[in-house]
Amino acid sequence: MKDRSIAVFCSGQGTNLQAILDAIRRRRLRARVALVVSDNPKAYALVRAHAVKVPAVVIDPRRFPSREAFDRAAARIVEAHKVRLIALAGFMRILSPWFVRRYAGRILNIHPALLPAFPGSHAVRDALRYGVKVTGVTVHFVDEQVDHGPILLQGPVPVRKNDTEESLLKRIHRLEHRLYPQAIQEVLNGRV
Repeated sequence: MKDRSIAVFCSGQGTNLQAILDAIRRRRLRARVALVVSDNPKAYALVRAHAVKVPAVVIDPRRFPSREAFDRAAARIVEAHKVRLIALAGFMRILSPWFVRRYAGRILNIHPALLPAFPGSHAVRDALRYGVKVTGVTVHFVDEQVDHGPILLQGPVPVRKNDTEESLLKRIHRLEHRLYPQAIQEVLNGRV
């Protein structure tokens, strides 16, 4: 299944990684997670990967003089695993232009807002502060700008009057966990 092999890059809990793994197990996603890459040795995503015997690699950004040097190390690992698609799933590093160009059209990201609204790492908080009635989820191809690039799928999440960041994020995650496997499947099937 070489042409359906994906790498998932995570920095934290790995809930989207788990959603991808679950979708594969349930045969809703015809893919194989060939590799998990993390920049955080304490990421719970690594535990999730080990539980299903997926190779997981930690690349410590402190060991590299630049973002591009880090990305070149990541690229060597991706190439060694013959990965077709890279799925960023809570990966909290900005990829260098070198990496983005090398894998142009092969990197997906999921963002907890309806881009172009609320880019950045505080999208849920920003949406609540702004007072929007609807926010949502965006799956997009990665380009050289942050939280930018061609949009593949979006879905709305209503904001309730008494929502907190935690309650809203919980509902956003539920939608992310449905949309991301769907988007990955569309790319792997050549529909995009």
